[in-house]
Amino acid sequence: MNTLSYKTVSANAKTVNKQWVVVDAQGEILGRLSSKIAMIIRGKNKPEYTPHVDCGDNVIVINADKVKLTGSKFTDKVYTSYTGYPGGQRFISPKELMAKHPKRVIEKAVRGMLPKTKLGAKLYTNLYVYAGTEHPHAAQSPKTITL
Repeated sequence: MNTLSYKTVSANAKTVNKQWVVVDAQGEILGRLSSKIAMIIRGKNKPEYTPHVDCGDNVIVINADKVKLTGSKFTDKVYTSYTGYPGGQRFISPKELMAKHPKRVIEKAVRGMLPKTKLGAKLYTNLYVYAGTEHPHAAQSPKTITL
């Protein structure tokens, strides 16, 4: 038995194969969609996944304004932010957030599922969310996938 043939191959920035994919969020449930997107961005769907390397794909999400939340989360769920000033805690529901910034609901959900490190911040830059069906990334020739 040749033990030299069983080498573990770790991906690095030069050897990783990054692709562009388009995901349609129309009629999808927010949490289920976001967990699948986070897995693709992280690269966990690839056999050459390496935890400390950005080996995931670039994900374009279209129709972000047509995503669904189950139960009464659309009105009862609360996103909390803090301005940094005394008394500066702000609360907003997904219904209000969808009215003002429809793509931020998906961005917040996916960001919460990525690592809270420098690598997680880098991975987050591989997400592109658009409220409508149009996106400016046609030159990258992304492939459409269904989740």
